Amino acid sequence: MKRNFYILVMLIGILFIPQSSYAQVDFNKRPDDDLGNVEDEFQEHFFEALKQKGIENYDRAVVALQKCLNLNSKLPVIYFELGKNYNKLKNFGAAEDALKKAIDMQPDNVWFLDELYDVYYQQDDIKNALKTIKQLVKYHPDYKEDLAALYVREEKYKQALSILDELDAEYGLSESRDAMRNDIYSITGNADDRIDNLKQRIANSPNNEDNHLKLIYRYSQTRDFKNAYKAATNLLKIKPDSKFVHLALYKFYLQDDKVKEAINSVKIVLTSPEINANAKAKVLKDFVAFVAKNPEYETDLIDITSLVDENKDAQTHHDLGQYYLKAGDKVKALSNFKEALKQNPNDYKLIKDVLLLQIDIKDYNSALTESERALTLYPAQPLLYLVNGVAHNNLGHPQKAIDNLEMGLDFLVDSPNMEADFYSELSLAYKALNNISKSETFAKKAKALKAQL
Repeated sequence: MKRNFYILVMLIGILFIPQSSYAQVDFNKRPDDDLGNVEDEFQEHFFEALKQKGIENYDRAVVALQKCLNLNSKLPVIYFELGKNYNKLKNFGAAEDALKKAIDMQPDNVWFLDELYDVYYQQDDIKNALKTIKQLVKYHPDYKEDLAALYVREEKYKQALSILDELDAEYGLSESRDAMRNDIYSITGNADDRIDNLKQRIANSPNNEDNHLKLIYRYSQTRDFKNAYKAATNLLKIKPDSKFVHLALYKFYLQDDKVKEAINSVKIVLTSPEINANAKAKVLKDFVAFVAKNPEYETDLIDITSLVDENKDAQTHHDLGQYYLKAGDKVKALSNFKEALKQNPNDYKLIKDVLLLQIDIKDYNSALTESERALTLYPAQPLLYLVNGVAHNNLGHPQKAIDNLEMGLDFLVDSPNMEADFYSELSLAYKALNNISKSETFAKKAKALKAQL
C-alpha cells in the first residue's frame, strides 16, 4: 500500500487544516458566553488525543476525542482521528463508522479514504477495499498498483494485467509490478501471454539485455528449446559482448554437439566477474558431468578448472572430486575433497569422503589426524572410530587401535558390514599384541557376519 507515503505529512495536515475545512469553528475567535473558554478546552482535548496516540494509548486518545465531539461535532478531522485510533484498537466497526462520517463531510479527502481503505484491507473485506481504492485512484494514480493487487486477490486477472500495462506504459517498468505480473502468469498458467509480453518489451527496447535473458529463461521453462536457442543467438547478435547469454548457450551447444563452442561459453562464464559464484558452480558441474560421459575432453576440463582455481566453491570441489573418483584418479579426487573440506570443515559427508580415500591410498598419518579432529565434532559416529583404528593398526599402534575400535562398537547400530570390519581390525590388533586367542575369536566373528551378508 502507498499509505505510508502519505501519512508522513499527516500530523502537519491535521494541525494546519485550512479554515474552510471546518468553517463552523474559528479558532481565532474567543467565545464570550458564560460557558467558559470552549476554544481552549477543545484544543486541550485535541492535543491530548494526539499525545496519547503518539505513545500508543489509543483508548485514552478515543476518550479525549469524544470530549472534543461533545464540544464540536461538526469537525471531520475529529472523526478521522477517531477512525485511526479505533483502527489501531482493531475496533473496525467503530473505525468504519467514524471515517464514513468524516468522508461524508469531505468526500474528496484522500487521507480519510486511505484510512478507510486500510480498515477494509485489514479485515480482508476486498469488496469494500476495491470500492474505496477506486475512489483513491481518482486523486492519486499511485494507488493503481494497489488496485491491481486487489484484482489479483479477487482473481480478476485480466483487469489486473490491464492496470499493470497502463502503469508500465506511463511510468516504465518496475520490479514490484513485474513480480505481480509473473505471479498472475504463474497462477493462470498462461505462458503464452508471459512470452508475448517479453517479446513486446524486446520490440520496444531491443538493447535491454534483461528482457532477452528473461525470454530465454521462459522458453526454456516451457521446454521450447528451439525458440530459447533462437532467442539466445538473437541476443548474441544484438550484444556480442554479453556474458550472461553464455549461461544458456553452453547448454544448447552441448545438446547440439558443438563442443568447441560450448567450451568457449563455459570459459566466458567462469571468467566473468559479473556472473555470481553459484551460477559458475552450476555451469562447471554440468561440464564435469559432460566430461564424465565424454572423457576425451578431460584436457579441456583441466584447462577450464585452472581458470577458477582460486574461486571454486566447496560444491564445485566436491563435484570435481566425484568426477575424478569415477575416473579412477583417487589422488585428484582426494585433493578436491580436501579443498572442499577446507571451506566446510564440519561437513560430515566431506569428512567421510576424505577419510575413506586417505585409507584407500594408505595415507594413514593424515587419516589418523583427520579422524581425531572429526571425533571431536562427531563423537558418536562409529565410522570415525573404525578409520582411527585402521590408521593406528597400520602405524603400529595396536593398543590404541583396540581402545578406539572397542569404543566405536558401543555406538554401532544395525550395520553388519561395518561390524565385521571392526572385528577384522580388532583381530589384527590383538594378533600384533601376540594375543592369538582373542585375535582368532574376532576373526571368527567377522567371518560369521560376512557369511550372513
